[in-house]
Amino acid sequence: MFQKKQIYSTTSNMLWALMGMMTILALNTLLLNSKYIIEWNLFTISSTPINLSLIADPTSILFSCAVLMISANVMQFSSSYMKDDKFINRFSILVILFILSMNMLIFIPNLIILLLGWDGLGIVSFILVIYYQNSKSLAAGMITALTNRIGDVMLLLAIAWSINQGHWNITHMWENPMNNFQIITILIAGMTKSAQMPFSSWLPAAMAAPTPVSALVHSSTLVTAGVFLLIRFFPFLDQSDLFRPILLFIATSTTLMAGLSACTECDMKKIIALSTLSQLGMMMGAMGLGMLHLAYYHMMTHALFKAMLFICAGNLIHLHIHSQDLRWMGNTKTKIPVTSSCMLLANLALSGFPFMAGFYSKDLIMESSMFTPQNAVMVTLIFLSAGVTAAYSTRFMLFTTWGPNNSPPMILMKESVPMYMPAMILSIMSILAGSMVMWIQPMKLEFSLLQNSMKVMPAYTMLAGFTMAWMTPKLIPNYAPKSSQSLLNHSASCLMWFMTPLSSQPLMALPMYSSQKFLAVVDQSWFEAITGQGAHKASVTTSNSILLMQTSAPMNFLITSSLILLVSLTTTL
Repeated sequence: MFQKKQIYSTTSNMLWALMGMMTILALNTLLLNSKYIIEWNLFTISSTPINLSLIADPTSILFSCAVLMISANVMQFSSSYMKDDKFINRFSILVILFILSMNMLIFIPNLIILLLGWDGLGIVSFILVIYYQNSKSLAAGMITALTNRIGDVMLLLAIAWSINQGHWNITHMWENPMNNFQIITILIAGMTKSAQMPFSSWLPAAMAAPTPVSALVHSSTLVTAGVFLLIRFFPFLDQSDLFRPILLFIATSTTLMAGLSACTECDMKKIIALSTLSQLGMMMGAMGLGMLHLAYYHMMTHALFKAMLFICAGNLIHLHIHSQDLRWMGNTKTKIPVTSSCMLLANLALSGFPFMAGFYSKDLIMESSMFTPQNAVMVTLIFLSAGVTAAYSTRFMLFTTWGPNNSPPMILMKESVPMYMPAMILSIMSILAGSMVMWIQPMKLEFSLLQNSMKVMPAYTMLAGFTMAWMTPKLIPNYAPKSSQSLLNHSASCLMWFMTPLSSQPLMALPMYSSQKFLAVVDQSWFEAITGQGAHKASVTTSNSILLMQTSAPMNFLITSSLILLVSLTTTL
């Protein structure tokens, strides 16, 4: 037991020390307005150098600080959440490998060497998703791994199409004849990693992993890898005129779909996963509007309050005997007030409540969407998605904190320091991080001139979402879809617009059924008779007949030769 605690303590302390070093380096690069690039020439193939490059700029260092701080808090939370796990040492090593892979992705600008971090995230995430060894975890892990393999293939194609440039450095890409193909492959790679439509179904399925892994994966590591890749490649990708409209359409659709699905979901971890998907769509939408710095800003602030929300949810799950159903909870404000307060702060930041961390980035994105010359439908979808975000955040709090107690009476809720201390640390960042990042890192923002009515529209949208979630249970207390149309709409919302079944067994049903019929009717039936065993059987029968004639009386030879001669004469005449 001492050894297990020592591993967690050492890992957490090491991550805090690394975060302190990164903070000093970040302040240095920000104050001096500098960027450091270190390159090692590994080898050269046909005048094309293969370099190991490291880049230290404010973008990478600040995000690495956020990753390390979240990881340190998650490891401290894991020391209590997973204290009874028999393979806790293995779990610690896997989490460290996961953090290492993400930092490799952040600091390496070379497209080939970047694959080490990119594939490392995919492999380690698969192992962590199937950590609880059962059939459901394995199915979720396979969906996660196979979906991410699409992005890996796209990245390999981008590497192949970049060979005519003579290098693979992300910061020095230029326009070339294969430009459009490279842009498509890099865009699809980012979409698969960040679970944009139609690759969204793996993200809620990855909730089969332990809750500390979910807090790390869905805040600052795996799902943000695709967003970070597009941020790095943005100057190159923006050369295409179709890049921004396509990305904006996909992002707004993903945001709206995830928000509507979260409003009908009852699994606590899946609701938070869908909220992550919604905010990833908001980041992608900001890039689709051309607001690169706002996308990075929202990614930074979102990582902090989303990790806190997962830690609070993990505390609730741990105290409710590992039940994740919202309908089994309620009235936690009187039993676990610290966790409930932190969870309220996280949901307020997620909704964009004024002066919380999420307000600064989300409000700027919504204001800029009105100021930029964009399609009115896209702007409407962005505001509608923001209102839905406030609605499912309020619904989450109504079920867990403000609603009646629905948990079994034998459950004793008692908060422990390792469980709520990481949430308290992250709650401070959820309040201060938005303004701190704005003060520390100056962003290149265009001046926007809006009317007063347009300026307060984000706040009105948030209030409308709060009101809708608060009043719906009172106006329709026993709502259940009765007509076929409403039942279809409810099913579509629960199944992420039917992307969940389309990405799993139903999609494979027709090919599997066709394969089974082909095996029974063709391969093991008449096709077997005319090829393979059938040909072998015919040749054996013919050989036996010839052998029988050769070992019989001479009269048989005369009869056979006469018949052959007669047949040949008949055919010639």
